[in-house]
Amino acid sequence: MTHRTEPRTTSQDPADAAVRRRDRFGSLPERIHPQDMVETRPATTPDPARDTYNPDEWLIRYCG
Repeated sequence: MTHRTEPRTTSQDPADAAVRRRDRFGSLPERIHPQDMVETRPATTPDPARDTYNPDEWLIRYCG
């Protein structure tokens, strides 16, 4: 057997409801800026031996 209940009707002040809601749920968390959501770092550690390419080296080796 199911009991039907009538919807509650309250004649309380909306300010009281706001105070109770604030007490129950608190406040929203602080806003996070988009630049604080992303962390950038290199995928691999830099290799100094790899970055020593000289585009004119072939001139020294083969034309000199």
